[in-house]
Amino acid sequence: MKTSLIVSIVRRGWGSTVLEAAVQAGARGSTVLVGRGGGINEQEKIFGVSIEPEKEIVLTVVRADLVDTILAEIVRAAELNETGKGIAFVVPVEKIVGVAHFMKQAAAAG
Repeated sequence: MKTSLIVSIVRRGWGSTVLEAAVQAGARGSTVLVGRGGGINEQEKIFGVSIEPEKEIVLTVVRADLVDTILAEIVRAAELNETGKGIAFVVPVEKIVGVAHFMKQAAAAG
């Protein structure tokens, strides 16, 4: 079974919104990590002191046939079509272990 990883990098506090959207669209779950942004839209200063905005990184492993549906729901829920709201991208997963529900799905399908 082919799988993909959807990586969503969003504003702090929006990780659970992305996670809920992904699950509602068919994902089995996600992992939310905390990070810092450093892009062109993160060059804010207050009283001359640079602010490093905190981000949440959401990792969602999904079956490849569900990527478009889940990604579309993440984009909608996290408002990713608006500048400075975040980014999401998809990478193929070559191998996966330790995720029993994926193994059960593959055995049932194959």
